[in-house]
Amino acid sequence: MQPLPPPELTVRAVVTGMALGALLTPCNIYSGLKIGWSFNMSIAAGLLAFGFWRIGAQAAGAAPWGLHENNISQTAASSAASIISGGLVAPIPALAMLTGQMLPWPMLVFWVFSVSILGVFVAAGLRNQLLLRERLRFPAGVATAETMQQIHAHGAEATRRLRVLFAALSAAAVLKLADGLLGTIPRLALPGMLPLGGALRSAGPSGVSFGNLGFALDPSLLMFGFGIIVGLRTGLSLLFGAVVAWGALAPLVLARGWVQPGPADPAVSWFATLVEWLLWPGATLMVVSALTAFAVSFVRYLRHRRRGGGPDAPPTLPRRAFAAGLAATLVLASVAQVTLFDIGPAEAVGAVLLSFVLAVVAARVSGETGITPIGAIGKITQLTFGVAAPANVTANLMTANVSGGAAGQCADLMHDLRTGQIIGATPSFQIVAQVFGVLTGSLVGSLAYLLIIPDPRSMLITPEWPAPAVATWKAVAEVLAVGLAAIPEGAVAAMAVAAALGIGLVLAERAAPARAARYLPSAPALGLAFVIPAWNSISLFLGGLLSALVWRYAPDWAERRLTAVAAGLVAGESLAGVAAAMVKMLG
Repeated sequence: MQPLPPPELTVRAVVTGMALGALLTPCNIYSGLKIGWSFNMSIAAGLLAFGFWRIGAQAAGAAPWGLHENNISQTAASSAASIISGGLVAPIPALAMLTGQMLPWPMLVFWVFSVSILGVFVAAGLRNQLLLRERLRFPAGVATAETMQQIHAHGAEATRRLRVLFAALSAAAVLKLADGLLGTIPRLALPGMLPLGGALRSAGPSGVSFGNLGFALDPSLLMFGFGIIVGLRTGLSLLFGAVVAWGALAPLVLARGWVQPGPADPAVSWFATLVEWLLWPGATLMVVSALTAFAVSFVRYLRHRRRGGGPDAPPTLPRRAFAAGLAATLVLASVAQVTLFDIGPAEAVGAVLLSFVLAVVAARVSGETGITPIGAIGKITQLTFGVAAPANVTANLMTANVSGGAAGQCADLMHDLRTGQIIGATPSFQIVAQVFGVLTGSLVGSLAYLLIIPDPRSMLITPEWPAPAVATWKAVAEVLAVGLAAIPEGAVAAMAVAAALGIGLVLAERAAPARAARYLPSAPALGLAFVIPAWNSISLFLGGLLSALVWRYAPDWAERRLTAVAAGLVAGESLAGVAAAMVKMLG
């Protein structure tokens, strides 16, 4: 007699995930408006649900809480917490500051749900391509799977791995709490200056410090943990990209006068001003390389099928259900743009179709690096509609909001699907859980935003609420009111080089033998290094370097312990970040 499959898509799993999502979503809204950063809540949700139902089993005789139920729960909870990609900490408040338009709660819920649900169906279509054919890592999904497998496992080896995980978790959490609540662990900027000439020298300063450029050692261990998972090749690519972007191009654009320097303090980062120029070649490199890789891989797959290759994996959703869902989300997001913001039907449909493409890009970049470049994705849409509808600030912001919402939820679900792939979960069940999570996040996140920031014009971009993402989206929308002329001086040539480099690296990687291809840099990682602080790239590289050294000199230990260490570092900082955000919000 065949054993029954473990419980998976149960009512209590979905309800638990929705409840945890309702608890964790306001934390990301708070941190997003405070520091422009959010946290992946998958591991936090898995640990909280496990603890709750373990107590429930001991105190009230509840049925055992299984690994597959926990996976459904964390999928719903993490998608709810990821709702900030739907615009609540960037384009929506930016629109309120520029035009005064604020949506009431029911309409805001409708908008956030409409743009976020797009990404769920894009991810459903991408699962087989990115996970089975291209075999991307999706490091947050790996860390989640490792953590949950350890807490649900039994036996001496599982206990040892769990101890390693919690030791790493504790170390990362203590550092994060000290840094966030006490402010006692500053970044250690690398010493040294780079000389400058040209326009900047005549204006005053003759050099820029490594601290100004962001070359520093960061106390955060989350990126270090991600670096362990993504490995040395991606880490080296990020480091090389940071050297090119922040060590070579940034001083060049400063010397040419294309970007104005920041405060004359060698310890202060000039990231906010420099990234407004660097994001153009960086985003171009990510987009072109991701689309080229996707196209090449898909063509190879079609050739394989025509030659009578083996049977393809079953689709994530039945084909009719997938087609109907994709069509329904297109209509829903288009109607939302037209009815809420008076965007033309053609522009609305165009924004949704562009969002499908950019969600693919976001998923591939996130799959390689663990970071979803929502800001860069949004800027591409802002530029597109800055040309198509110049001087229309509302269209500029809200069409980009569609891209950001789709990209964020698509990447979040791809990481969850990676978790499910590792533990043997049912993908279609995770899709259902993601939809319930998006609904929960839309309801709770919209309410939290309206309660925390009732007056965006007076409250945001202030010492109390710096809202860096709002400031960036607002500034880009104002600049792009003039169309293509808004592209910074010198950036067009850099974008052309980046596009050629993206195509060339992908084609070279596909053409080279496997042993040689691993020595080529990763184009998405190179591009990502242009739009994140250099200290993040350094942390990711150091994690990848440690991973390579441990695998080289202690392979047995690496196989049994290294992923547990990485998962603990990611979980510790995520949990501490949530706790710190809740303390500040309640205070």
